Amino acid sequence: MGWPGYRGPLWTLGNFVEALGLLVLSCLSLAMFPFMLVAAVTIPIAGVGLVLMFLGLLVVRPMAMLQRKWAGRVLGVDLPNAYRTVPADARLDDRFKLITDPALWRDIAWLGVNGTIGFVLCLAQVILTIPMLVGMWANPKLQYINAHVSAYLLAPPASAKLQKRVEELATSRADTVDASAAELRRIERDLHDGAQARLVALSMNLGMAEDALERDPALVKEMLTEARTSTGKALTELRDLVRGIHPPVLADRGLDGGVRALALDLPITVDVDIALPSRLEAPVESAGYFAVAESLANVVKHSGAGHAWVHIRHEDGKLRMQIVDDGRGGADIGAGSGLSGIQKRLAAFDGTLVVTSPLGGPTVVTMEVPCALSSGRISPS
Repeated sequence: MGWPGYRGPLWTLGNFVEALGLLVLSCLSLAMFPFMLVAAVTIPIAGVGLVLMFLGLLVVRPMAMLQRKWAGRVLGVDLPNAYRTVPADARLDDRFKLITDPALWRDIAWLGVNGTIGFVLCLAQVILTIPMLVGMWANPKLQYINAHVSAYLLAPPASAKLQKRVEELATSRADTVDASAAELRRIERDLHDGAQARLVALSMNLGMAEDALERDPALVKEMLTEARTSTGKALTELRDLVRGIHPPVLADRGLDGGVRALALDLPITVDVDIALPSRLEAPVESAGYFAVAESLANVVKHSGAGHAWVHIRHEDGKLRMQIVDDGRGGADIGAGSGLSGIQKRLAAFDGTLVVTSPLGGPTVVTMEVPCALSSGRISPS
């Protein structure tokens, strides 16, 4: 990208207003820079620096994110932040990892540069706007320099991007392992408390029937009838357990047929709109099915909705699933409504979950999973 040239009087006027705002931001940077330096120096002193650093983070990070967004818009690129994140319920020692975050120290370095060089560049743009001819020629170049300086300081290096990606994959792997272990424990519990208990009782009944065969045929008949009933219940429980692991309709008819069958069993009206040109890979189909199932279960349990809509598409190499309901709204991923479980399930496939749920509704749950289509066609419903 070469040096920007003349962009017209309207751009110069807009740049004047923008430069005024950035000038204020550079003044604030100049004030925060020594504050953060003092916080860093006093970290070893009985935690005083830690308190100051956390307070400074509340101001510095939004400032840096604002500058990063502006520089990315000027340069026409996406400037990720690569900040370390910790969950809301993280332990105190985990929160200390924020202090060693390289992104934080890049922000502090930017404060010093933005409070000096950035201040000069923005002030020059404001002053040069007055001699219009000079400003219209010089201001695009000054803005370009300022944006490049900000991008150089605030954008993470390739190694930081790679490190963040590794941390994300490690977290999703741990969540997947935990979820798999919990699922295995559920299956074991269901087998032990359900079918296994019935089969043990059935074995005992058959043993007693064998002992009573000659002396009390009527009792034997009664016990065999009871055994047949227990066998039927055990088979039903085993079928339910298998459906919970991988529903037969999903294997037979794919995600389209599985979701449509799921919607028919719900006590509310669910409109299903699915357009998939072919089958998905089996693991993605399973993850998508259970994500939709858990989302619809949340709608029934928590939303108070009478109507829901399911839209599923495969676009740009991603499976996109959207569940909308006309309920009361207020859904929150961190509120224990099951949404966090869906998020972890999708994270194993590098998927995302976004929830928009203002009070009063509607609630829109959007899920995306990167995936390819398999070669097989979807079986007709």
